[in-house]
Amino acid sequence: MSRGCEGCWARYNLIVATTVLLSEEEYLRTSFPDVDREFHDGEVRERSLPDLPHASVVKSFLRWFLAHEADTRLFAFPELRIRVAPNQHRVPDISVFWPQVPPGRLPGVPPLIAIEVLSSDDRLADVRNKLAEYWSHGVRHVWLAEPDARVFSVFDGKLRQTDILEVPEVNLAVTPEDIFGAP
Repeated sequence: MSRGCEGCWARYNLIVATTVLLSEEEYLRTSFPDVDREFHDGEVRERSLPDLPHASVVKSFLRWFLAHEADTRLFAFPELRIRVAPNQHRVPDISVFWPQVPPGRLPGVPPLIAIEVLSSDDRLADVRNKLAEYWSHGVRHVWLAEPDARVFSVFDGKLRQTDILEVPEVNLAVTPEDIFGAP
């Protein structure tokens, strides 16, 4: 690079700066000014920024679970850090616990349901990896909602589209109309 572009090197170095590794304890004590981050083996990873369709679907799921909470004892929480493996934490869009809220600031048990809602900038390969991590962690029901297509999928070792999301533990089912509204 020519001498006249020394500022270019400074900008380049800022962009490709090495990743700063944190301990799991440091990550758990850290709050972020915008969207919460995930944690993998010392590396803090950004999540995609939710858009309005994403936020609307999250809101609909939360309303739906809240309407059924007293009858089912399903407790839904948005953007809660969960430990999916040693030194690895994910932040599902919604974590649903049953039959009680786990004690403590961070759950020590996997949720019954982990829900991811696609945003326009999500990469499906990354989302599939995340769903597989939930499944491997012992989450019994791993769901994906796609706002633009108005469809649901479940992950049970592989991702497959479904017309209804079922919670057999409490004999309850969620339909696309429940979450996306009438077509």
